[in-house]
Amino acid sequence: MRKPLEIRWHGRGGQGVVTASKVLAEALLQAGKYFQAFPEYGPERMGAPVRAYNRVSDQPIRIHCGVTNPEFVIVVDPTLLSSGDILDGLVPGGTVIANFEGTPQELREKLAIKNGKVVTVDASGISREILGRVVVNTPMLGALCKVFDGVSLEVVADAVKHQFGEKLRQEIIDKNIACLKRAYEEAQIA
Repeated sequence: MRKPLEIRWHGRGGQGVVTASKVLAEALLQAGKYFQAFPEYGPERMGAPVRAYNRVSDQPIRIHCGVTNPEFVIVVDPTLLSSGDILDGLVPGGTVIANFEGTPQELREKLAIKNGKVVTVDASGISREILGRVVVNTPMLGALCKVFDGVSLEVVADAVKHQFGEKLRQEIIDKNIACLKRAYEEAQIA
């Protein structure tokens, strides 16, 4: 049996990292995949570093331990790019997706990434422009959809509608979908 694909999200409390992993899980369910989604955080406070994880498979997932060797690392908060642990365990040839204003080549040099894909998107700028504030979970999901063939952008948009449907006004849901789609279009890959 093939190892499930693993995704690790890095962010700070209040940035929607856990919500993003839950939205992705819902999209994977809609796509007929097996999945896991779970958070890891220390002191529960706004601004504290937070990690969230997803596992994805076409077969039932029988392991229930932490994600140590992800194929995808998603960095929601650009200030975390300076922390030394974001690349820990990333499989050779893995993909780093970051909320970063620069090019993928600039990020590759900054993090000394030798192989694999690097994806950058100005998720903060996109959300600030569309939502009027920095909420980057949906733009980062859009960037993930650009390089992850496990689920389509349309299915993730449906999951966003469902996850946010009871919590947010339709206008805000529509703006989150706009953030998702714009990040998908603007994500740069190298």
